[in-house]
Amino acid sequence: MSELDDLLDPGVTGNDHNMGGLAPQQPVPNANAILVLGICSIVGCFLYGLPGLVCGIIALILFKKAKAVSDTNPPKYEASFKNTKAGQICAIIGTSLSAIYFVVAIFWVIMFFTALNSLSHY
Repeated sequence: MSELDDLLDPGVTGNDHNMGGLAPQQPVPNANAILVLGICSIVGCFLYGLPGLVCGIIALILFKKAKAVSDTNPPKYEASFKNTKAGQICAIIGTSLSAIYFVVAIFWVIMFFTALNSLSHY
Protein backbone atom coordinates (compact mmCIF):
# COMPACT_ATOMS: atom_id res chain seq x y z
CA MET A 1 0.00 0.00 0.00
CA SER A 2 1.13 3.51 -0.62
CA GLU A 3 1.67 6.23 1.98
CA LEU A 4 -1.43 8.02 0.76
CA ASP A 5 -3.56 4.98 1.51
CA ASP A 6 -2.05 4.80 5.01
CA LEU A 7 -2.89 8.44 5.59
CA LEU A 8 -6.47 7.98 4.43
CA ASP A 9 -7.12 4.81 6.42
CA PRO A 10 -4.41 4.17 9.04
CA GLY A 11 -6.23 1.15 10.50
CA VAL A 12 -5.84 -0.96 7.35
CA THR A 13 -2.49 -2.57 6.67
CA GLY A 14 -1.23 -4.58 3.73
CA ASN A 15 -1.22 -7.77 5.84
CA ASP A 16 -4.82 -7.40 6.92
CA HIS A 17 -6.61 -10.63 5.99
CA ASN A 18 -9.92 -9.21 7.10
CA MET A 19 -10.54 -7.54 3.70
CA GLY A 20 -11.87 -4.25 5.00
CA GLY A 21 -13.97 -5.62 7.82
CA LEU A 22 -15.45 -8.62 5.98
CA ALA A 23 -15.33 -12.02 7.60
CA PRO A 24 -12.21 -14.03 6.70
CA GLN A 25 -12.64 -16.92 4.29
CA GLN A 26 -13.09 -20.29 5.95
CA PRO A 27 -13.42 -23.75 4.43
CA VAL A 28 -16.83 -25.36 4.35
CA PRO A 29 -16.94 -28.25 6.83
CA ASN A 30 -16.21 -31.57 5.08
CA ALA A 31 -15.61 -29.89 1.68
CA ASN A 32 -12.67 -32.15 0.83
CA ALA A 33 -14.44 -35.25 2.18
CA ILE A 34 -17.43 -34.54 -0.05
CA LEU A 35 -15.17 -34.18 -3.10
CA VAL A 36 -13.24 -37.37 -2.31
CA LEU A 37 -16.41 -39.37 -1.65
CA GLY A 38 -17.96 -38.04 -4.87
CA ILE A 39 -14.94 -39.17 -6.88
CA CYS A 40 -14.90 -42.53 -5.07
CA SER A 41 -18.56 -43.02 -5.96
CA ILE A 42 -17.69 -42.73 -9.66
CA VAL A 43 -14.79 -45.16 -9.29
CA GLY A 44 -16.85 -47.48 -7.07
CA CYS A 45 -19.61 -47.85 -9.61
CA PHE A 46 -17.42 -50.33 -11.50
CA LEU A 47 -17.20 -52.59 -8.43
CA TYR A 48 -20.73 -53.98 -8.89
CA GLY A 49 -22.19 -50.64 -7.83
CA LEU A 50 -22.39 -51.14 -4.08
CA PRO A 51 -19.29 -49.14 -3.00
CA GLY A 52 -20.29 -46.35 -5.37
CA LEU A 53 -23.79 -46.22 -3.91
CA VAL A 54 -22.47 -46.04 -0.36
CA CYS A 55 -19.90 -43.32 -1.11
CA GLY A 56 -22.32 -41.31 -3.22
CA ILE A 57 -25.10 -41.36 -0.64
CA ILE A 58 -22.72 -40.35 2.15
CA ALA A 59 -21.36 -37.51 0.00
CA LEU A 60 -24.87 -36.25 -0.76
CA ILE A 61 -25.82 -36.29 2.93
CA LEU A 62 -22.64 -34.41 3.84
CA PHE A 63 -23.31 -31.93 1.04
CA LYS A 64 -26.77 -31.18 2.42
CA LYS A 65 -25.25 -30.38 5.83
CA ALA A 66 -22.41 -28.33 4.31
CA LYS A 67 -24.87 -26.35 2.19
CA ALA A 68 -26.89 -25.49 5.28
CA VAL A 69 -23.74 -24.21 6.98
CA SER A 70 -22.68 -22.28 3.88
CA ASP A 71 -26.10 -20.66 3.51
CA THR A 72 -25.73 -19.03 6.91
CA ASN A 73 -22.91 -16.81 5.61
CA PRO A 74 -22.16 -17.33 1.88
CA PRO A 75 -19.25 -14.86 1.52
CA LYS A 76 -17.44 -16.52 4.41
CA TYR A 77 -17.46 -19.94 2.70
CA GLU A 78 -17.37 -18.87 -0.94
CA ALA A 79 -13.85 -20.10 -1.74
CA SER A 80 -14.24 -23.72 -0.63
CA PHE A 81 -17.88 -24.11 -1.65
CA LYS A 82 -16.72 -24.76 -5.22
CA ASN A 83 -15.07 -28.01 -4.07
CA THR A 84 -18.25 -28.93 -2.26
CA LYS A 85 -20.36 -28.29 -5.37
CA ALA A 86 -17.95 -30.36 -7.51
CA GLY A 87 -18.22 -33.17 -4.96
CA GLN A 88 -22.00 -33.01 -5.17
CA ILE A 89 -21.93 -33.27 -8.96
CA CYS A 90 -19.52 -36.22 -8.80
CA ALA A 91 -21.70 -37.88 -6.15
CA ILE A 92 -24.83 -37.50 -8.27
CA ILE A 93 -23.08 -38.97 -11.32
CA GLY A 94 -21.49 -41.77 -9.29
CA THR A 95 -24.69 -42.65 -7.46
CA SER A 96 -26.73 -42.82 -10.65
CA LEU A 97 -24.10 -44.90 -12.47
CA SER A 98 -23.77 -47.17 -9.44
CA ALA A 99 -27.52 -47.66 -9.20
CA ILE A 100 -27.71 -48.58 -12.88
CA TYR A 101 -24.74 -50.94 -12.61
CA PHE A 102 -26.16 -52.51 -9.43
CA VAL A 103 -29.54 -53.18 -11.08
CA VAL A 104 -27.83 -54.68 -14.13
CA ALA A 105 -25.63 -56.88 -11.91
CA ILE A 106 -28.66 -58.15 -10.00
CA PHE A 107 -30.45 -58.81 -13.31
CA TRP A 108 -27.51 -60.91 -14.54
CA VAL A 109 -27.33 -62.87 -11.28
CA ILE A 110 -31.06 -63.61 -11.48
CA MET A 111 -30.72 -64.65 -15.13
CA PHE A 112 -27.75 -66.89 -14.25
CA PHE A 113 -29.61 -68.71 -11.50
CA THR A 114 -32.76 -69.00 -13.64
CA ALA A 115 -30.72 -70.56 -16.44
CA LEU A 116 -28.94 -72.82 -13.96
CA ASN A 117 -32.24 -73.91 -12.48
CA SER A 118 -33.72 -74.68 -15.91
CA LEU A 119 -30.66 -76.77 -16.82
CA SER A 120 -30.98 -78.85 -13.65
CA HIS A 121 -34.40 -80.15 -14.80
CA TYR A 122 -32.85 -82.05 -17.73
